[in-house]
Amino acid sequence: MLKIYKTDNKTNKIKEVDKIIKGCWINIVDPDDKELDYLINNIGINPDFIKYSLDIEERARIDIEDEQTLIIVDIPMEENRKKDIKSDFSTIPLGIIIVEDKYLLTVSSRNVEILKDFCDSKVKDINTHFKNNFVLQILDKIASNYLLCLKKINKETDKTECKLRADLRNEELMKLLSLEKSLVYFTTSLRSNENVMEKLFKGIYLKLSTEDKDYLDDIIIENKQAIEMVTVTRNILSGTTTAYASIISNNLNFVMKFLAAVTIVFSIPTMVSGLWGMNVDGILFSKSPFGFLIVVMIALILSILAYIWLRKKNMW
Repeated sequence: MLKIYKTDNKTNKIKEVDKIIKGCWINIVDPDDKELDYLINNIGINPDFIKYSLDIEERARIDIEDEQTLIIVDIPMEENRKKDIKSDFSTIPLGIIIVEDKYLLTVSSRNVEILKDFCDSKVKDINTHFKNNFVLQILDKIASNYLLCLKKINKETDKTECKLRADLRNEELMKLLSLEKSLVYFTTSLRSNENVMEKLFKGIYLKLSTEDKDYLDDIIIENKQAIEMVTVTRNILSGTTTAYASIISNNLNFVMKFLAAVTIVFSIPTMVSGLWGMNVDGILFSKSPFGFLIVVMIALILSILAYIWLRKKNMW
């Protein structure tokens, strides 16, 4: 998919246009061969830059070649994968390509919710003519989105903990493990994005004004805040998962101890009845009219004594 946008000077809002003109923004999502051929041959976009941006495993970085600047940053994604896991979080690379002072391109392998807000003019003061500022607005939106995803993870963690307190089930533990895995992705991506922002702040790759540097400094601070939140949330989540795993293990041990105690108590009557049930001479109480009751009382007394002993050993 290839769509072209440009800021309307009269309304100061982004609108979709039919052709590529100077000062436009080109949003590319999972392009087909025809669109790739158009970008490479007609516009002259570096094919490697597009390939890097579409590579899911590509790391966040900056590259310059033939008066084209490539900025790759990782963005958070929320997705539904399994019925037993309501939502999952991951990151994918977003490529931002600046072609001299002509165009700005965003390239991604999937539809990005962050860019939809720009397309729908939900972000204020957007101007595709000022490409450097537009890049900073995208970075700002990405940092804010990380914080939003972290809040969702915290809410899901609280809900899962409430369910675990009521009933310890594997589904909830799998949910916590899934969220913890998402936080690992977030940690790596946020630190990579921080390195990219710090390089941009030096002004080597983009010519930033004093206001732009102040704006970028605020974005870096927000990104650091997201990193701290991820670290805290990850530590809490890891401790919670370990605690509930220990609780499940302790419950299993208690059940095993209880079953062992029950087996011991109920095996005593079986042993007694087995001894007095042998068809041999000389069995005690065999000729007594109260022999059956005596044997039953012996089995009952021995079972009670075993029960009292097991209670003292905290096995019942």
